[in-house]
Amino acid sequence: MGIVNLENITDVVIASLGKHGEITERQRDIMTALIRHLHAFCKDVNLQHGEFLEGCEYLKRAGQTCDENRQEFILLGDILGVEVLVDMLSNPIDGPESESTVLGPFYRENPPVLPKGASTIQKHYDTEETAYFEGYIRDAAGNGIAGVTLDVWEDAPNGIYENLDPDQPEYNLRGRFETDENGHYAFVAVRPVPYPIPDTETAGELLRYMGHHPYRPGHMHFIISKDGYRQLISQIYDGDSKWLDDDSVFAVKDSLIGKFKPAPKELGTDLHFQFDFVLKADAAAQAVAAE
Repeated sequence: MGIVNLENITDVVIASLGKHGEITERQRDIMTALIRHLHAFCKDVNLQHGEFLEGCEYLKRAGQTCDENRQEFILLGDILGVEVLVDMLSNPIDGPESESTVLGPFYRENPPVLPKGASTIQKHYDTEETAYFEGYIRDAAGNGIAGVTLDVWEDAPNGIYENLDPDQPEYNLRGRFETDENGHYAFVAVRPVPYPIPDTETAGELLRYMGHHPYRPGHMHFIISKDGYRQLISQIYDGDSKWLDDDSVFAVKDSLIGKFKPAPKELGTDLHFQFDFVLKADAAAQAVAAE
């Protein structure tokens, strides 16, 4: 099998798996499928050697673009719809639980811990619309869940996330909150605006090669966590935003779209956005906790 030709090269490479070192069945499954699909792709497009080298250089540039503020490979995966596909495979919906969607490349760990109802706004803009976000985190039976952590973040009214904008204070429009004894959460932020994902460097090259635009609709990011429940990574979308039907990273789901309404005077903001989430119980984690 060591002598290769166009007809047997795929089988020769697959046959090499595990010949000189132990691999798990999962590794074998992944590598077998990767080799078959990658070889089939090369044959489908009759890939030429110059194009192969261009692709290698492209991936090299993508790696060089990554830093603490920009994860280029997540961005490329978003543009190709890979992250949202993997998320749907990883978090299937089989009950009343809320749908997840992509994490995206702009999350920052350890945002400030803030009391319920506090504001994430550290810098104001003439164009901003302040908004009071609130809702309940419930279990599948409809009971509010106390002590749930909500990690939230969004772009500023200039369309840029804080970690990409040197003119914004550290952790602007980011915060970590906790639900009260009834499962209620609340915080003040701004109405998120549509924005273009970074379309410079290799992400921009890919968008232009695809003939696609870089824009995303206005949305707020959430990571919702509590021991005993499956972590929910999701986004909620402004139902009046542009690009809902043509998101550059294909992450919009009908169940995650909500509406901004004028806020009652007592809230002290321009707008009000109410959205509830349902968490899926993690049966294994709850069994361990009960022991």
